[in-house]
Amino acid sequence: MNFSEELEKYSWEDTTREIQRKTRADVETALGKEYLQIDDFMALISPAAAPYLEEMAQLSRKYTQERFGKTIQMYVPLYITNSCMNHCIYCGFQHNNPIARVILNDEEIINECKAIRALGPFENLLIVTGENPRDAGVDYIENALKLARPYFANLTIEVMPLKSEDYFRLTQSGLNGVVCFQETYNKAKYKTYHPKGMKSIFDWRVNGFDRMGQAGVHKIGMGVLIGLEDWRTDVTMMALHLQYLRKHYWKTKYSVNFPRMRPSEGHFQPNVIMSDRELAQLTFAFRIFDHDVDISFSTRENARFRNNIATLGATSMSAGSKTEPGGYYTYPQALEQFSVNDDRTPAQVEKDIHDIGYEVVWKDWDRIFD
Repeated sequence: MNFSEELEKYSWEDTTREIQRKTRADVETALGKEYLQIDDFMALISPAAAPYLEEMAQLSRKYTQERFGKTIQMYVPLYITNSCMNHCIYCGFQHNNPIARVILNDEEIINECKAIRALGPFENLLIVTGENPRDAGVDYIENALKLARPYFANLTIEVMPLKSEDYFRLTQSGLNGVVCFQETYNKAKYKTYHPKGMKSIFDWRVNGFDRMGQAGVHKIGMGVLIGLEDWRTDVTMMALHLQYLRKHYWKTKYSVNFPRMRPSEGHFQPNVIMSDRELAQLTFAFRIFDHDVDISFSTRENARFRNNIATLGATSMSAGSKTEPGGYYTYPQALEQFSVNDDRTPAQVEKDIHDIGYEVVWKDWDRIFD
């Protein structure tokens, strides 16, 4: 069984209505439980939970400190190509945008790794590509992992969904984790945003997480893009997906991310705007729902928000990020995939985290464990 079959049991429209019908009594019931069901999660992300933000924040902080202590893990993304065959209407890298396409070669990848190490003591690297299986496919990704491995203890990829055997192959070449954004779980609207390319095939993408689990990937990261569809319904489907994955691939660690749309070359305007308070509510709800999941915030979010959420539920953050291929050394003025919102240096982020009484963790994995 794949998750796409499980998802068929749930109606998008019915779920949306159910969330809107939640009452303050439903919220109070959920807050009184140590372990939540999906119905309780829906109550905590509903409009009815807005007056309970302080209670949710304190509960989220409690569970986070119990599981993770007062720590924030740091990571940094490395974009190695913006070449892409997809036509995602919201993305600066989409195939129809008339931009210069870059596929970093071996020397350029190594130079980028060295430049990142000069920024700070990063050990967690996220390698990001566009989706071009012909020119930057599994062989290219595997080679990039081997080139980066001498410089970083932990390697994660955010690339096109792969076959299970390809994920397994990459784990033998230094891969520790995979991040994939479903973008939206609204199957009826999915093709509106992804009209062409492999990414337009909803089931192939959503079942990619099963293939990661079957391949024994150590850590799986998931997320939806806030701005496409009703965020409350989307994150409910993601919570269902996480629950499913934990049941079937219980040896795997999981992380979640809720990126809000940022300006890009495609000039797509979000259909939904999520406020800071709503993003905080979602963060607290996810922590109360799943005490052990890693909750990650990238430089899409501003410094003030990230400083505040660091003590209330977040467990990992990026810093000093460049979202253009070769942006650290090779092509510093190249096209970004999206505009960052927090341009602090890694040292500044580390200082701000220390100032709020938390410790920065640069490394929590060693090559000896691979």
